Amino acid sequence: MNDPLCPDMAEATRLTQTGRLGEATALLQKLLRASMAVRPSAAPIIDGLPIIEVFTSADSAPDAIGSGGAGLHLPKALREMTGRLNLTGAAHALRGLLKHPPANPADVVPGVGTFVTRSFSNHAGSRSYKLYIPSHDNGEPRPLIVMLHGCSQSPDDFAAGTRMNFAAEVHSCFVVYPEQAVAANASKCWNWFNSRDQKRDQGEPSLIAGITRQVMADYKIDASRIYIAGMSAGGAAAAVLGEAYPDLYAAVGVHSGLACGVAGDMMSAFTAMRGDHAPRAQPRQSKGGGPRDEMLLSLPTIVFHGDRDQTVHPRNGAEVIARANAGSDLEITVEQGRVAAGHTYTRSIQRDASGRAVLEEWVIHGSGHAWSGGSPAGSFTDPHGPDATKEMLRFFFEHACAGRLD
Repeated sequence: MNDPLCPDMAEATRLTQTGRLGEATALLQKLLRASMAVRPSAAPIIDGLPIIEVFTSADSAPDAIGSGGAGLHLPKALREMTGRLNLTGAAHALRGLLKHPPANPADVVPGVGTFVTRSFSNHAGSRSYKLYIPSHDNGEPRPLIVMLHGCSQSPDDFAAGTRMNFAAEVHSCFVVYPEQAVAANASKCWNWFNSRDQKRDQGEPSLIAGITRQVMADYKIDASRIYIAGMSAGGAAAAVLGEAYPDLYAAVGVHSGLACGVAGDMMSAFTAMRGDHAPRAQPRQSKGGGPRDEMLLSLPTIVFHGDRDQTVHPRNGAEVIARANAGSDLEITVEQGRVAAGHTYTRSIQRDASGRAVLEEWVIHGSGHAWSGGSPAGSFTDPHGPDATKEMLRFFFEHACAGRLD
């Protein structure tokens, strides 16, 4: 308690908790230099944890919001120091400063097909994106999958972890990966929690929808088979886009994410991530702002969530489904399963009067904040779960866009 470094450590904690991770890191680095002269080396508490968004246990998940310092390296000695001083809150968030190694190109793109870099700009700003173009072209319009990465991820990293490009080659569909700009969020998180980024034709929704439409204009895309999915902050952003543009997307996939509208700023975002928010199954709104028929505006939705997720509480997955249901009278069936030598899971399916599955919720038992069935070549993955990529595509291809709004 009499440690002269404690006041500065308290300040580092405060900076971390307010999202100012760059400043917190600079302060900790200064303290490290002082500490190295007076403290013997000690076995680090958090040494050996996976780097950013590589998931192997429930305790390794980084912050899903993040708002500062992404891209900085946290030296091993600094990790040791934070461990010795038991800076629990800061140590947890500072894990997000560690980088995952760049993905091997062979893990990102199959031997055929191409992966190109493009950009899009509008009144809300500019974003880069990468587009996978499948090799086979029979002249017919093909589906498009929009994939929104998690915090501190890149399109290549997300593609490697989900192996979505490999699946897209098999199914001959395009995949586009919008990339969050560091200028918009220093941890490269989509700003799903900002009210201005939850509305049609505003902020980030307008940019992501604009990228989607640009790909549609540049390539032969089946306008009735455009789907959007994401992980963590990207999953929350996908939920936003599904509500803001039900005329553009035919179905939504939310992995370890949150429902649209559960937060309006960063403070309420942390509350929602803990699962402390009250359910908000509010009426959706049309392009013009007036209430519309719920069944028209509620898109088919598939959700994956680990029941040991300590970054985004599993309650949020159920909330995504509840909001997508919006009081509809659907028949529910529940199935139990197990992946060979892997996790057990519960799959809940809600079907409409025609027997079509319109909502699916997969709860992966024993998994945390990670893409189920993903490849360790990318970050934030758990290879022991059911294959979320395969199941999302299967669900997506069962649905086509019902029609356009006025």
